[in-house]
Amino acid sequence: MEFERLKYELEDRVAIITINHPPVNTLGVKTLQELETAMETACVDSRVKAMVLTGYGKAFVAGADIKEIANISSKEEGERLSRLGQQLFDRIEQMKKPVIAAINGVCLGGGMELAMACHIRIAGNSAKFGQPEINLGIIPGFGGTQRLARLTNHSIALEWILTGNIYSADEAYHVGVVNRIVPDENVLLEAKKLAHQIAIKGGVAIAKSIEAINQGLSGSIKEGLLLEAKLFGEVCITADKQEGTRAFFEKRSPVFEDK
Repeated sequence: MEFERLKYELEDRVAIITINHPPVNTLGVKTLQELETAMETACVDSRVKAMVLTGYGKAFVAGADIKEIANISSKEEGERLSRLGQQLFDRIEQMKKPVIAAINGVCLGGGMELAMACHIRIAGNSAKFGQPEINLGIIPGFGGTQRLARLTNHSIALEWILTGNIYSADEAYHVGVVNRIVPDENVLLEAKKLAHQIAIKGGVAIAKSIEAINQGLSGSIKEGLLLEAKLFGEVCITADKQEGTRAFFEKRSPVFEDK
């Protein structure tokens, strides 16, 4: 599949999506549209079990396209741009196939908002994080005010967003923004390894796990437990459950059919 600002590859059962918009992979409208197409392509492709999202060169994504933001002349235009990014990032977060962010270098503004929408985040040791929108006289518009507070806490989100400071990978790890830190040269490799590890699991259980965790967090724990019980019942009548339990008793690795 050919894109102008992305590279899309299929590696075994993992889709590798690389944002390639030099010099720093900014998220303009065209890039967002291409990213939506790539994500939907991977979502509907039965060969794909997991996705890795990364940036080309020395940046994951440096942020939204400031030239496009500077040209906004009405609140309606601003809201439309915000909703464009929000809808795509919401779609990524709700995908039933895991999306792993391999964060290399700069991950700021819209780039950090994109990373936070992914299910798992692996960062290189020299990666830089932040929501510096306030330095432009604006606020995060692609979900940053909401996801950062949920990943960390209310106070940390306020500090990061109100100061616009840039933080190290170590600082991001310690507040819960990233899952792990690896040497810069191993970021993509480690993300792929994790994706392949997940890809051999049953597709139904993968999807139901994501649904249970994502939807459960939007309500009370009582509601979450009811949802978990419902989804547990659904997976108990799948072919994958039969294969998984049979393989356990036969002392072999299961071969799931994703159904």
